Amino acid sequence: MDQGNPAGVNVKVGRELAERIAAELHRTVVGQEAMVEGLLIGLLAGGHVLLEGVPGLAKTLTVRSLAECISATFERIQFTPDLLPADVVGTMVFDPREQTFYARRGPVFANLVLADEINRAPPKVQSALLEAMQERQVTIGGETFALPEPFLVLATQNPIEQEGTYPLPEAQVDRFMLKLHVSYPDRDAEKEILRRMAGGQPAPLSVVATPEEILAARAAITGIYVDEKLEDYILDLIQATRAPGDYGLASLEPLIRYGASPRAGIHLVTCARAHAWLRGRDYVLPEDVKAVALDVLRHRVITTFEAEAEEITADDLVRRILAAVEVP
Repeated sequence: MDQGNPAGVNVKVGRELAERIAAELHRTVVGQEAMVEGLLIGLLAGGHVLLEGVPGLAKTLTVRSLAECISATFERIQFTPDLLPADVVGTMVFDPREQTFYARRGPVFANLVLADEINRAPPKVQSALLEAMQERQVTIGGETFALPEPFLVLATQNPIEQEGTYPLPEAQVDRFMLKLHVSYPDRDAEKEILRRMAGGQPAPLSVVATPEEILAARAAITGIYVDEKLEDYILDLIQATRAPGDYGLASLEPLIRYGASPRAGIHLVTCARAHAWLRGRDYVLPEDVKAVALDVLRHRVITTFEAEAEEITADDLVRRILAAVEVP
């Protein structure tokens, strides 16, 4: 496979930027390397991230710390059943002195927005946020307002408590570039957490990057070289989620209700480029695609009732597809 980058991307700058951010984050966040890297990929690739994990795994701390590291504005929205769309995007307010209405912007007008327990709010609120994510603008009282750049929504879901929730429809979940599973830290990491956090406040963080540097990195990442053979490999992965029998995986056909959408292929290319950038390369390897495939595809492969009965998850299916599809 040919390697090379006609755009002449300076990957050294990008790698140093990512290392600075990750090192600063780990001053307050112990372990969780996979979550930190996933957030960095989402930030550099310009895609929103859905975090799934039980409470207490430092999701909020990590997002807040990331905002501090890059000198970005941060807002946290606690989603509840009585939340209204205006509580997210803003509303028109009457000024009695001027006898006019003006737009009061909601918390969505921030660089990093943490939508905590997004599935606890009713569908209208979820749609309002997801529309802002897609269009990167909101309309208040007939007037359109652009959202700040960079703009990144990080939404959390609790996988163990479903009472009083409004699950996100598949079409809305597809708007998230990545879905990260946040797991428990190992014993050594948890011991370090006890030492750091039980005694007081987390260490103060320094600004190690700017929003302008993030936007410049995003522009540079689009120049990372992707060989045509790798594009075919990505298309094969996507096609295998829809017609697994064509790839020698006929046993998966009764287990997959819907395969990945075309948006999945776009995100797979973008995230693979960001993954290569984080490793100081100006070209994408199959290993980059494999590294991000699970996070990109797990929420886009919809399982059947038969799969659920056999306790087969989307992760299981994606892993089998990755193992079966030929690597260039």
